[in-house]
Order: sequence, then C-alpha cells, then structure tokens
Amino acid sequence: MAGAEARAKAREAGTRTCEAEPGRARVTFRRALRSEAVRMRHSPLVVLHVALAVALGALAGAYFAFSAWDSLLGTDAFFQLLGAGAPLLAGISCGLAADAEQRAGEGANVLGVSSRRGALAAKLAALLALCLMAAAIAAALFCGSLALAGRSLPDTAAVALATAGIALGSLCSYVILWCVALRFGRNASIGMGTLGFIAALTLMGGLANGLVTGTFSGAFSIGAAAFVPFAWPSRLASLPLELSIAAGMGAQAQVEALVAAYATVTCACTAITAVVLAVALAAANRFENPRRSGE
Repeated sequence: MAGAEARAKAREAGTRTCEAEPGRARVTFRRALRSEAVRMRHSPLVVLHVALAVALGALAGAYFAFSAWDSLLGTDAFFQLLGAGAPLLAGISCGLAADAEQRAGEGANVLGVSSRRGALAAKLAALLALCLMAAAIAAALFCGSLALAGRSLPDTAAVALATAGIALGSLCSYVILWCVALRFGRNASIGMGTLGFIAALTLMGGLANGLVTGTFSGAFSIGAAAFVPFAWPSRLASLPLELSIAAGMGAQAQVEALVAAYATVTCACTAITAVVLAVALAAANRFENPRRSGE
C-alpha cells in the first residue's frame, strides 16, 4: 500500500514538473525517440514488418506480372489489400510492443517517465515508421516486378501518395490500438485489428472487388468509410491510384467523383485523427498500469 502511494506521488510530481517546464518535455520526447530507435534495432517487430512486406510484395508482384488481369486495376487491388491489412498489422504491432514494455519493467518506459506524452508520441512515431517502411518495401517489390515484366503502372507520384496514405491513414488506428493494448492486453489489440481488417474489406465491397468487376471501388460506400478509421488506409491508398488511372483514360466524370471521395476521406481522416491524438496525449499522464493498479 505504501509503495502504491509513493508511486502515485512520484507520478504527480513528474506531471507537475513537465507542465511547469515545457522545454523539458520537448527534451524528453527527443530522448524517448532516440531510445525507441535503439530498441527497434533489436526488436522482432522490424523482422516481422520486413518479412511480411517482402513476402506480400514479391508474391503479388510475381502473380500480376504474368497474369491476364489488368495490371493497373491489379495495382489498385494490391494497394487496397495493403491498406486493409494495416489495422491488423497495427493491432499485432501494438500488442507485441505493449507486451515487450510489460516484460521490460511493467511499462516503466512509457508509464514511469516524467512525460508520458513524450513517451507516447515517440512510441507512435516508431510504430508508424515501421508501417511506412513495410508499405514502401511491399510497394517497391510489387511495382518493380510489374515494371520488369513490361506491365503498365499508375504514375509514380500516385504510387508514392498511395504508400504514404497507408501510413498516415493508420495513425488513428495506432493511437486507438496502443491504448487498447496497454489497458486490455495483446489479444484485445490483435482482435480489434482483425475486426478493422474485416471492416475495411467489407466497406470496399470485398477483396479485389474493383479488379473482378472492372470498376473503381475506392469510392465504394464512401459515406460510411470516411468515418471509420480502420478504412482510411485502404481508401487513401486506393483513391490516388484510381485518380491516376481514370485521368489516363480521360474519364472526366469518374475523375470528379474520385476527387470528391478523396477530399472527403482526407478531411475526415485529418480531423478525427487530430482529435483522437490530442485526447490521447492529454490523457497520457492519467493512464494507470492495470497490472499494478490493484497494489
């Protein structure tokens, strides 16, 4: 009991210090970011992301390089799959990272520091960097395979936007799933990520819906998908590619519809992510480790 009271007083003192000294909070974030970078060098999460990206990018690239499917819509379908899988990967990453923090010292690196906001921001930045790295590797292998086979590809700028969209659209999911992992554990985080994967595919009309039907499915059910965080990575990956394809076809009506859909998803994603991130950072210093709260 006395130990719990001492820890509570220490946390309150750390919170007051950070609120009184903004400069110190910034230094804490930089130190936390450097610490995350050092720990990531030996983390199995790096291997997991690289292995999944290489396997998915190489296998899908080899398939679409020689299949009879339209390579442009095939690229769209591949990026839709990457984006839809982002919530699942986020759930796994957050769950494993939270487990690692608990094993390393009952969450001391994120819950026992003077600025939990800085630690949270650094953790999210590290996980998001892994997401972007995996998306970039998979995209490079896939597009490289198609280019070597002489197949058509969307514009390079569209591919770059799609890759970045997967990471940026995933930020809200990482915030939510990291909080879930800390509070309820690894399995809850992975379970929610799995539901996010299913929701993203369902809102898209199913896996490879656009490829099979020969349509641009990125704008499918956009009214609902725009407000479902787990659907954002797949939409922000698909819509730039579909815009590039439609523009190349001279389909002006479809271009206008896709521009409207892209703007809707981008605005909703930006606004809601900003609110969720702000709430998480504001509440970071009040979060308690559930494994120690009963002491």
